[in-house]
Amino acid sequence: MTDQVLRLAVGLSVGLLLLLLLGLMVYYLWRKRKGQSQSQYEELLSTVPSVPPCSAPVILVSQGSWAMPNEIPFTLPPRFMTQIHGDLKNEEEKEEEEIKMEARKDILAHRGSLSVSRWFPVGTVLAGLYSVPPLNEVVAPPPGMATRLCFSVEYRHSSEQLMVSLLRLGNLPPRFHGNVTLVELRRLPDDRRPRQAKARGTGPDPEFNDCFVFQVSGVCVPQSTLSVCVLSVEQDGKRHAVGRVLFPLEGELGQAGRVLWRDLETEDDTQCSELGDVQISLSYSPSLQRLSVVVLRARGLQLLTDAGVCVQVSLQIHTQVVKIKRSCVAKCENDPYFNHRMTFKLRSQHLDEACLRFELQQPNDFRSEPPALLGVLVLGPFMYARGLQLQHWMDMVNTPQEPVKLWHGLGRAT
Repeated sequence: MTDQVLRLAVGLSVGLLLLLLLGLMVYYLWRKRKGQSQSQYEELLSTVPSVPPCSAPVILVSQGSWAMPNEIPFTLPPRFMTQIHGDLKNEEEKEEEEIKMEARKDILAHRGSLSVSRWFPVGTVLAGLYSVPPLNEVVAPPPGMATRLCFSVEYRHSSEQLMVSLLRLGNLPPRFHGNVTLVELRRLPDDRRPRQAKARGTGPDPEFNDCFVFQVSGVCVPQSTLSVCVLSVEQDGKRHAVGRVLFPLEGELGQAGRVLWRDLETEDDTQCSELGDVQISLSYSPSLQRLSVVVLRARGLQLLTDAGVCVQVSLQIHTQVVKIKRSCVAKCENDPYFNHRMTFKLRSQHLDEACLRFELQQPNDFRSEPPALLGVLVLGPFMYARGLQLQHWMDMVNTPQEPVKLWHGLGRAT
């Protein structure tokens, strides 16, 4: 019995010893393999410089090259070795490296380089890479003598914002070169009060560089028209209308962000419509609730007979004709002069519901027959009019008791 216990104890001791030797051998092999892998990685060069803990953060620069023409090359950062590998250098190599880095540091400091701490340059930033060319070179006015407005329009669907950037004017008439140039901007038909921008200089090509933001839904944008009125202000405060631009937004936002040039429409523009033009002056008095209409003159009419010309003006609220008035009959000529004044009673709450319909007529020799119709014009709010006709009505509403005079082209009766 004692021999069996002794044999069992010896067997257990030998087994434990073998297990211990096996464990030591596995541990030794694992440490040896780990040391070999560390030595392999130590021989490689690091693509990121080792930075002391107190240094500023490193800005990584892409090493891909650009194939675009006329690009200024960007200086790539030099490669650095890890600190472990750097410690293996001898003292002479370290001294040579410090001398080279000291010289490079002076060069980079002179060129305005970006560096990490004082020993780890990342590269150089060329000032010319970020220089902005003058506005005259970017948006030079196209050739011609017409006064032109330079602007850009962009609509952001995510925020439902209409961005309008006013850049500059081109070919301003000489009589306005010494005055201050103002621009009144509206989005029709909603804006009652204009937004103003003042030019930063005088001369034939004043610059603005102003941006306006209109909060408008994507459904209303195609139905909107951008109205830009250019004014010239003298030193005594007297204003002169230089011209205006009406820019319908429907179908124009597909190429957003591009620079647009548009000619200003002026009152002295001699180009007539197919049926002729008529000059109308409107004014409204809120205190008297009175709408004053002055038919001044017409031009380029296509006369049918020699019976003379008259103008019939109708005040309409919704579909109901409230009042009809006629001017005197002017002598038969293509550019008749009327200067006939009419007044209509109109309450302020009906300004968004009423309109004026102008009909240029030639009386018939036989009173039983209706007069010959030469052309039709409708002035009113968004319910009835668009473009310049809508702008004329809005200007009248926004400037009470002040006459607003404009030329309008005649259309055919519908």
